[in-house]
Amino acid sequence: MTANTIAINQLMDKFDGHHSVWLFGYGSLIYKADFPYLQRRPASIAGWTRRFWQGSHDHRGTPEAPGRVVTLIEEPGAICHGMAYLITPEVFAHLDHREKNGYLRLAIPIVFEDSEVEGLVYIATPDNVAFLGAASEQEIAAHIARSTGPSGPNSDYLNHLASALRELGRHDQHVFDIERHLAALRTSPSE
Repeated sequence: MTANTIAINQLMDKFDGHHSVWLFGYGSLIYKADFPYLQRRPASIAGWTRRFWQGSHDHRGTPEAPGRVVTLIEEPGAICHGMAYLITPEVFAHLDHREKNGYLRLAIPIVFEDSEVEGLVYIATPDNVAFLGAASEQEIAAHIARSTGPSGPNSDYLNHLASALRELGRHDQHVFDIERHLAALRTSPSE
């Protein structure tokens, strides 16, 4: 699959008369809502886990040296916590551009503390050309430490995500282990 998914996502713009749609965010959408929304609520999805396995050629890296950002990987029994936004369908033009590097919109049940709704999520599947795949948290931290792109250092993305998860009161071992390894890289003496 091509890295640029804007056209594919626009083919899915069939909202059947809905004036608003819930969108689940699990990465930068948790802390960087650069779009209008009607409501914002902490939420979760079941059966998925957050992983720094997607390449970023357009925000936190370059085509020659992609950074690493999160995507969702299916994992039975897993719960991924994040933030859900109630948005109008018109907002997807902006979001499709923002999430164009391999992310597709998929329908998914979004769980709130008191209810559940059907919504959408952007997921970069393993068959997209920007998918980097699994690596150890230490290797991912080293990759993030040396990556930067038009949106800034890849480390900022990691640190903002870790901070946002803490503000939500949510623990993500994968994210926090990478953050810990990155901090160790920064404090270790240069050789």
